[in-house]
Amino acid sequence: MGRFLVAAVFAMVTAFQQAGAQEAVGQFYKGRTIAILVGTSAGGGYHVYARLMARFLSAHVPGAPNVVVSNMPGNASNVMAAHVATTAVKDGTIIGAAFSTQPLAAILEDPSRLRYDPMRLRYLGSASADLFVCVARPDAPAKTFADTFKAELVVGGTSETEATGYLPLLLNNVLGAKFKPVLGYPSSREIMAAIEKNEIHGMCGMNWTSLSTQYAPLLDEKKIRVIAQENARGADELDKQGVPRTLEFAKTEEQRTILNTIYAQEIFARPYFVAPDVPHERVAALRKAFMDTWQAPELQAEAKRMGLEVDPTSGEDLQKLLEKIYGASPDLLTKIRDAIRTKN
Repeated sequence: MGRFLVAAVFAMVTAFQQAGAQEAVGQFYKGRTIAILVGTSAGGGYHVYARLMARFLSAHVPGAPNVVVSNMPGNASNVMAAHVATTAVKDGTIIGAAFSTQPLAAILEDPSRLRYDPMRLRYLGSASADLFVCVARPDAPAKTFADTFKAELVVGGTSETEATGYLPLLLNNVLGAKFKPVLGYPSSREIMAAIEKNEIHGMCGMNWTSLSTQYAPLLDEKKIRVIAQENARGADELDKQGVPRTLEFAKTEEQRTILNTIYAQEIFARPYFVAPDVPHERVAALRKAFMDTWQAPELQAEAKRMGLEVDPTSGEDLQKLLEKIYGASPDLLTKIRDAIRTKN
């Protein structure tokens, strides 16, 4: 009987402490303003998602603070992330909204050039998940993904630090494919235009949801075709069409690990975070508010009206995934970095 009494008392104390923390968080945020700082230019997808969240977030944060959105683009969101981590106030009133590559910045880029440690940030979660694919013209030298091991496929990309730039290199370096990236396109829109003009053969690193909605006519008219899924989970529609996953071509466990590590960014396609030194109880409150916001029926309805994909991942799950990735051996992390770089 004594054990049950102790357990009951412990539960009561815990509930009391949680209520006290919740009240303290509410008192702090009441009358204040939360700024969501987007690490991209205004008007793009990341900005649109942040503005959508801003409309509904206040109702789920204790104290109902005001919420505003501003932009700080630069270096694949790392300028903004460094600002949040080192310069901005660290009281939980500044939330960063970054590119999907940002949490893996210390792997995707030279860590000595970063002005912050991505692993020290406190992640609130991700608003959606991506599923990258490779597409090609039907008259391209490679008709299937298996063909890319024999025939060179010229693919468009934006930069070496963006998915359309480094994912073809990943497939070359790890699996032995023969993609030839042509970089410098401003966005996927210009890459698609170049494919239609036959300037290039295709692209790797395009989000399937965006492709199937924005470029449905090109798919329907068979002007482009999906030749591979760059993801572990795959899309039902593409699975039914028999589109292979690049992971199926991995021959060793190390190759699969390298691919899965890079593809992990698709799980946290739109990550949000606060500074490392934000008090624990505010981080907990913001994480809960984040999930409550993206799961709210009114936001879901608005997202559907806007044609936005919403598939939130919690901050706790995102943090655990990053800890697992960064916990890999130094040798493996070096191989992962080398896998997305041009070999001399």
